[in-house]
Amino acid sequence: MAIVLQTLFILLGLIILILLAFKMKSEKAENVLPENYWDILEEYVRFYRALPEADKKLFEKRVEKFLKEVKITGVNAEVEELDMMLIAAAAIIPVFAIPDWEYINLHEVLLYPGTFNQEFDQQGIDRYVSGMVGRGVMKDKMILTKWYLRQGFINQQDAHNTAIHEFVHLIDKMDGTMDGVPEIILERKYVKEWKALMTTTTNEINNGHSDINDYAATNHVEFFAVVAEYFFEQPALMATRHPALFAMLEKIFKTNRDIVHLKS
Repeated sequence: MAIVLQTLFILLGLIILILLAFKMKSEKAENVLPENYWDILEEYVRFYRALPEADKKLFEKRVEKFLKEVKITGVNAEVEELDMMLIAAAAIIPVFAIPDWEYINLHEVLLYPGTFNQEFDQQGIDRYVSGMVGRGVMKDKMILTKWYLRQGFINQQDAHNTAIHEFVHLIDKMDGTMDGVPEIILERKYVKEWKALMTTTTNEINNGHSDINDYAATNHVEFFAVVAEYFFEQPALMATRHPALFAMLEKIFKTNRDIVHLKS
């Protein structure tokens, strides 16, 4: 009898050890954030640095959720921890004030080493594209280039961030039409005002009376993405130089004027 009980205790101990090992392995697999994630966010993401501590924790959780849901794949490029965190940060920044947001139209981000052409080729001529929301066979995918991804966060003195630009395209696309009018987050009562503002501001750009990147004048789709970059990269400057545009983007992205206090 004693031998039987001893054997049962040994078996029970083994089962407990196996279960604990499995639990530890599962928890490790679920932890997608690198050990130095906090250092990366503090050093490179000005938006994150400006948040109160409670909001920083929320930002981190949403970054982690994004990384669990969206695959990031290097194409002739190594996806380093820095790249992974910057892609996730760019995804969260424009929707941070929108609870429970999910990019249901994105399954994978492809990271290229450098620019590519409209056919997604990394070699040959016409390689001027630094980021793109996929179409056709590339549906539900986004392509970013490593150099431009990093520069968008390293250079904090300009109004450019390619990754944020592309994620704003996805936001625009969520209502079924990519037209520069993100009706999924823009209240209907502001649509007419937003369209008029896009037109008048585009005219100012075309007439050389604006500091907004000329690419914004390409069409309303690019206008929305370009001014969103400006809004999140240089909010104080936009609030001063383009108060009406800044106020409308606050309505679109549900932010408040605290964003103008982002510091370098």
